Amino acid sequence: MRTPTRRTVLGAALAAAGTGLLTACSSDAMKGMDHSSMNHGSPGAPSSPAAAPVTPGAPADPAGFVAPNGPEVAAAEARRNPGPERKVALTATETTLDLGGRTVRSWAYGDRLPGGEVRVTAGDTLALTLANNLPQPTSLHWHGLALRNDMDGVPGLTQAAVKAGASFDYRFAVGRPGTYWFHPHSGVQQDRGLYAPLIVEDPREPLRYDKEWVVVLDDWVDGVDGSTPDAVLAELARGTGGMDHSGGSGSGSGSDHDMSGMPGMSGTPGAAGTPGAAGGAAGPSRMLMGARSPLLGGDAGDVAHPFHLVNGRLATAPETFTAKPGDRIRIRLINAGGDTAYRVALGGHELTVTHTDGFPVEPATTQALLLGMGERYDVLVTAGDGVFPLTALAEGKGATALAVLRTGGGAAPDASVRPAELDGRLVTAGRLKADPSVRLPAKSPDRTVRLELTGGMAKADWAFDGRRYDPARRHPVAAGERVRLEFRNSTSMWHPVHLHGHSFALPGDGPRKDTAIVLPGTTLAVDFDADNPGLWMVHCHNVYHAEAGMMTVLGYLA
Repeated sequence: MRTPTRRTVLGAALAAAGTGLLTACSSDAMKGMDHSSMNHGSPGAPSSPAAAPVTPGAPADPAGFVAPNGPEVAAAEARRNPGPERKVALTATETTLDLGGRTVRSWAYGDRLPGGEVRVTAGDTLALTLANNLPQPTSLHWHGLALRNDMDGVPGLTQAAVKAGASFDYRFAVGRPGTYWFHPHSGVQQDRGLYAPLIVEDPREPLRYDKEWVVVLDDWVDGVDGSTPDAVLAELARGTGGMDHSGGSGSGSGSDHDMSGMPGMSGTPGAAGTPGAAGGAAGPSRMLMGARSPLLGGDAGDVAHPFHLVNGRLATAPETFTAKPGDRIRIRLINAGGDTAYRVALGGHELTVTHTDGFPVEPATTQALLLGMGERYDVLVTAGDGVFPLTALAEGKGATALAVLRTGGGAAPDASVRPAELDGRLVTAGRLKADPSVRLPAKSPDRTVRLELTGGMAKADWAFDGRRYDPARRHPVAAGERVRLEFRNSTSMWHPVHLHGHSFALPGDGPRKDTAIVLPGTTLAVDFDADNPGLWMVHCHNVYHAEAGMMTVLGYLA
């Protein structure tokens, strides 16, 4: 096992917290919104029998469900045996960021991108104070952690939003080791610079390695030629007039998706329209046309992000990780993007996959990996002698991000380098097997929750079951149950679905995960044990789909 003096982490420094999701028809209307104000159901649409009214900005009234701060939640936290306290101060602020020769105004944790890594040991108690110096309310969600419900960071569901100028103390026991990250759950703040890695070390780490490299991937639009994520969302919210860039048929909500006549449409992916097409919002149109990927089942994305970054750097000015030939390096990969899946490869090397979403898997060797938004993979590599590109291909979008591994002399790779490994053997989550130590015991489900993924770009009506997010509508589960979540994707796009506060198992002794890709026209059934009481969000981790309404809630019955 490596010693702390040999650990090298490629990342950023400490600052503030937030990531988000948002919906409205104009950027002005969207400013400052959080999930508590997102009742997007059709007029007169019925709520579930257990539905309860929600006070805007405050945690939802459980009304028959376990409250986020209820005694059941406190009891579950006590069973985690909270250990030594690890104090962290984080500030979310407006700042200027240097992407590597290109500066942008954005929001970030401190003045770094990604935000400063938070590193704790499994069993610790994390005590993090978030100071909000932004002009809008914010929040902090701990992506992948099974933590106490009132610390999950979803405004209007588990907490009130942290107002501008205010602060909030997050305090919770940290259970499983693994690679995680944090971001706001407030509007589309995540697609600014509000994200950072959270690494939970294993006090009995079984892996042996010499160095560690934390690699955060991101698609970037904020501050580029006047663009903001809010303006992008406003543009997408107007829909595409019943025409589809994927060439697919309608969705579960009756959308029509033929976009062959859309302005700016061509045989290669690009942004539709002309500068100003965002209906008065600053910046050029960012609606993406023609992005296709067989790996993703067709349509690859909605947004033409102008930049793709590794650890906050452009491919023309990549960050360099140094090691010695023969070093065994643990690479922790995190996709913090808003709308982009990345295919990742390290030139001249094979990758041995050891973990996904924080849980160990049976080791699998591959040349490339596919990461949807929110997914994480840990891999081991044995470093060769020379200079090697770590390339992240924006799947279906024709762009790449780059970092460099240097162990010897030689020129740095060109920004456009595309290592052969990108087109080589590729492992996806469905081909992995969970390590026996973390497999769920065999058991038939006590309850099945069926969720149909519906909507499309034509009407910007992304939703579950044709009903946009309403925090008062919950899918009931009971403590102690084995629950099956069945995602049926009737849309023409892929969706990375994420479950808060739990991990689920993919079929056939598949890996334990909290985020998984559901391809168009397919059904994915996953199982989890209901062992963490509260109100927990399930949503698409495409930030623009989620903010349009593709979110829902699992509620533990009181």
